[in-house]
Parts: sequence; C-alpha cells; structure tokens
Amino acid sequence: MKCRIHTIPLGFNQCYVIQAEGIIAIDAGEPGKGRQFERGLARAGIKPRDVKLILITHGHWDHVGSAREMKDATGAPVAMHEQDVHLLEESLKPLSPGVTPWGVVLGGAVKRALPLIHIPPVEVDIRLGDEVYPLHEYGIPGSVVHTPGHTYGSLSVLLDSGEVFVGDLAMNKFPLCFSPKLSIFAVDPSKVVDSWKRLLERGARTVYPAHGRPFPAEIMRKAIST
Repeated sequence: MKCRIHTIPLGFNQCYVIQAEGIIAIDAGEPGKGRQFERGLARAGIKPRDVKLILITHGHWDHVGSAREMKDATGAPVAMHEQDVHLLEESLKPLSPGVTPWGVVLGGAVKRALPLIHIPPVEVDIRLGDEVYPLHEYGIPGSVVHTPGHTYGSLSVLLDSGEVFVGDLAMNKFPLCFSPKLSIFAVDPSKVVDSWKRLLERGARTVYPAHGRPFPAEIMRKAIST
C-alpha cells in the first residue's frame, strides 16, 4: 500500500499528512495555525473530516499549538504518549535542555519568548504507552514507536516502507542547524541514541523531521556511531 505524504507548514514547524487507505496528521504546529492547516488539506484535495487521527510526536508548544483547532475541524481523536499528555491538557510550555553550545544559546532565546505564547488546551483522546501502536486500523501501513530522548514521551511514526516521522529527534533547518543533525535539545541524550538505534533496526530509511527537509536515515546511523 503506497502512501502519499503531504507537508503543511504550521509556523516554524510542519505538519505531515499521511494518506493511504486512510488519512492521519502528524503534529499540530504553532498556536493559531488551524486555518493554515485547513488550507493545506484543501491543496491536497483532502476534506478535514477525512482525517481520522491527529498524532502528536511530543508536547512542546510548537508541536501542539493548533491541536484544538485541528481537532475541532476534523473531529479526529488526538493521540500522544502518556508522559507528555499533561503538557497539552494543562497548556504547559517546558523546554528540553540544550545539549550543544548553540542549543543552550538558542534555548535561552526561546525561553524569553515563551510568556507571549498561549496554547489552547484540548483533551487527549488516546494515551499511548511504550508498546508499538499499529496504525493499520486507520488505513496507514505503519506504526507508532516510543522514541524518548528529546522528551520522555516523544513518539515517531514509522511506515512499513521505511519513511519515519520523528518530531524533534533530528533537525534539518536553520537556525537549529545547517545540515541534518541529532536534536540540539534533549532531556536525555543517551535515550536519543537508543531511540535512533531502535528506529534503524526497525527499518527506517528516510527521515522526515518536524523542522526541515527529509534526508537519508544513514546520516543518523553515522551520527550515533561517532
């Protein structure tokens, strides 16, 4: 079953809409981007009510910001890992620590801007655990894998064909980085490495980061071996 991948920018972040027999959306971008999401669906020829699941890779503000608007538009349930659910339901705005010198500097700048950001809370309908969660019931040939490290509740969507949607487990966009890199922010860098090993062992071939263009997974294999 071949999937079509639609990229919808929602601020500095982007939402991926995966279309096969069914349709799901991955990540909800910055706050106030609901209309932008609907316009992106229209460009792809998709009606909002055709989206059957909104999967959030982790609970940071730039990934959950428009979740309520997207849920209202689609009627789809919102799914997150249980360890990050409270961040969306309580409108919290934590930052993962910088793990590179630039990550420390950039994280400090973002922290100063956070009081200006409001996340509309929304109830999370599906609380995922550490086990692999198949997506076949939504018409998508793939599964959700718990990939902690950037946050404790980070998730990735791995398609059977090898495309993997990793949130912020990797980055590929200025000013975060100039080329594909491991995340410059992490609550546990060792878990980031372990999560990448898990994804590579499960057949990840092409990486779709939340920030930036897709790139070959072999770049990550080299990154975690150095």
